[in-house]
Amino acid sequence: MPFVDLHSADDFASIHYITNSFFGNVGGFDPEKPTVCILHPTFLDSSWLYAQFNDPRLDGEFNLIAFDMRVSGKSEARYSGKHDSWVDAADLAFCHQALRLSPFHILAMESVAISCALRFATLFPEMCLSLALCNVPAPTECVISIRPFILHLFVTARRALLTRLHCRLKWIYTAYDELVQTWCFAEDLESYEHVAMEAVTFTFGSDTPLDLRDDLIAYWETTMNPRRRQRVLEQANLVMNRTPLPTEAYPHITQPILIIHGDANEACPRKYAERMAHELKAVLYTVKGGGGYLSIPPGTASIVNQVYAKFVSRLPHTRSDPAVPSISTEERMREALALLESLTSTPGLHARDPRSSLSFCCLPDDIIQSQSEGLTAYRKGQTLAYLPLGPTGKPIRRYSERPRDDWFETQTERISYAGGRFFSEPAAQRKDRHLPLPQSEPMSPADNRLRRGTFTPSSVEKLVIKGSMAKVVTGSQPTLHKLFL
Repeated sequence: MPFVDLHSADDFASIHYITNSFFGNVGGFDPEKPTVCILHPTFLDSSWLYAQFNDPRLDGEFNLIAFDMRVSGKSEARYSGKHDSWVDAADLAFCHQALRLSPFHILAMESVAISCALRFATLFPEMCLSLALCNVPAPTECVISIRPFILHLFVTARRALLTRLHCRLKWIYTAYDELVQTWCFAEDLESYEHVAMEAVTFTFGSDTPLDLRDDLIAYWETTMNPRRRQRVLEQANLVMNRTPLPTEAYPHITQPILIIHGDANEACPRKYAERMAHELKAVLYTVKGGGGYLSIPPGTASIVNQVYAKFVSRLPHTRSDPAVPSISTEERMREALALLESLTSTPGLHARDPRSSLSFCCLPDDIIQSQSEGLTAYRKGQTLAYLPLGPTGKPIRRYSERPRDDWFETQTERISYAGGRFFSEPAAQRKDRHLPLPQSEPMSPADNRLRRGTFTPSSVEKLVIKGSMAKVVTGSQPTLHKLFL
């Protein structure tokens, strides 16, 4: 399998990648075709990009390459609290130079990939030809472009806006926190499947197809189970502790940009995509009815592929000849560190080790310490944690094939009520019974009050009948029949 090994004094990562070439490596690229680098969605890996790699509109027109980020898929790395999106951008730059790739187009899927793509285009513009961003996430805080000489006029208003924005986004972080905690410390299969189903609903929506839901849960059981809880936590940290792109970085992003956004995505409201399109002078395309992870469901994935193929076809044609660097990798990364220091106003960045991706970390010291302590805590008992896999290393069952022994079921209206499948007798025989069981009725969502019982103390008669069992049954049937009817 093709890997790119990145090693330094304080870091090690083995980055796995796939291509659409015949031999699965960059040596089989057609030099006449442009190259497209696809960044996989959050909490998934490059194997979930089959809708793009199997589409003739992309596979036939471009050289495709996709990297697994350092804690995703088949990539392996030393866990670190310094991992942020600037580190992911540095990993991508190291891989670009190690494989001698020509400048490529970037197609980024979801929040973590978009953060990496924007930072890569900022620090390494000569390696990036264009950007396509699917489902732009909301920033953790509002970044407003204001000239320095009028900044003091908007300090109060900006603080109020940040407070309102933080309140609106708090539910997202609360959901992530609860999901990760339950996910990593599940003690049985039912608990793990429950939290995995909640994750599917949170990321893809409540209308996820059954087959896709089963595949997602099976993938997470295999690659992100409680025995790999450190990997789960580090990926969640990228989302929960991300920082917005500095406003000073916008002038450095001069590539053509396409933003594709689903108008039914609750976690990523459309207004943030419109704001980024305005800031970066990008083209915004809205997918009607599109929710989360546009690149995976067949319907929205086909739309994304079509729109992206047309976008790239309008750009100047480029070849994919192997690049010959004019300067060494160490010198180029040192220049990127100096630029990053000027953008973030973080002193001492230029003096860090340019051979390490962790040198590009821009997280505050308290966040780094918090993430490091969390990784250390999650490591305790990790090897003895619950493993939702069978002896063969495969999931024990598909989620849709689990035994349904609960009484209440959730139907399309998101309301739980008792179904009739728990009775052993056929429906035709139950109709002939003298004592029909009462059938519950689902409430409509429009009903905003609870139903109240109508039984009174006089509704039930107290009967004491002496005699044989047949006499008791025969004598009590009319009364019971009247009671239930």
